[in-house]
Amino acid sequence: MTLRALDTLKRADVVAAEDTRVTRGLLNHFGISAKLVALHEHNERGSAARVAGWIAAGKSVALVSDAGTPAVSDPGAELVAAVRAAGHRVVPVPGASALSAALSASGIAFEGVVFAGFLPAKGSARREKLAALAAGPWAIVLFEAPHRIAQTLDDLHAALGERDVVIAREITKRFETIARVPLAQARPWVEADADRRRGEFALVIEGRAVQTSAGPDPRAVLEALLAELPLKQAVSLAAKITGARRNALYALALELKG
Repeated sequence: MTLRALDTLKRADVVAAEDTRVTRGLLNHFGISAKLVALHEHNERGSAARVAGWIAAGKSVALVSDAGTPAVSDPGAELVAAVRAAGHRVVPVPGASALSAALSASGIAFEGVVFAGFLPAKGSARREKLAALAAGPWAIVLFEAPHRIAQTLDDLHAALGERDVVIAREITKRFETIARVPLAQARPWVEADADRRRGEFALVIEGRAVQTSAGPDPRAVLEALLAELPLKQAVSLAAKITGARRNALYALALELKG
């Protein structure tokens, strides 16, 4: 919990919460007495206009979710869209993020990352999503619930092949666990200890290895060019074709001519 978040909650006239029971415990802990209302996936669309009305009337509304960031694989996107459409400001108050925290502690190098949220639970939608993720070259971050973690690791291995996965459990919480294992060993790893299947999961999977083909052989290219062109012109063209250093090619050309 950041100082800015505490200040925001203390100043809020209304706190819209994914689960009022969870958030009430948080507010009580910090001595905050703002009005608390429920806003979750089942009532978000209907509540959005009500929240926008409060803001239009000059009230400040804070939106919180239980164990994540509002609108990031949690309720909130429809409310944010409605408030923006009504011409009001939406101000992010960043806190702990499982996404960035798992990436920073993964040890996996990446040039790009696909955040896929939660996979579809089953069926063709799940298979299609896995196939699309497998086709890309980027590292992948997924969220997963405890009752599906073992099957998801199995499915990831089948779809993505021999890659490493970082299993980050309960990030920033008391029982935080972070382990890097090959996908082939991931399901046995979580099933070896019941505690490893508890809590909320962020999975970081390394990107697909990109196969690079070898470039043209500088000697062969230079030999062919020297047969048709003057030495300097052959060296210049060989450098463009092969990407080799001009000085090294010049020395090789002198050797071949000699």
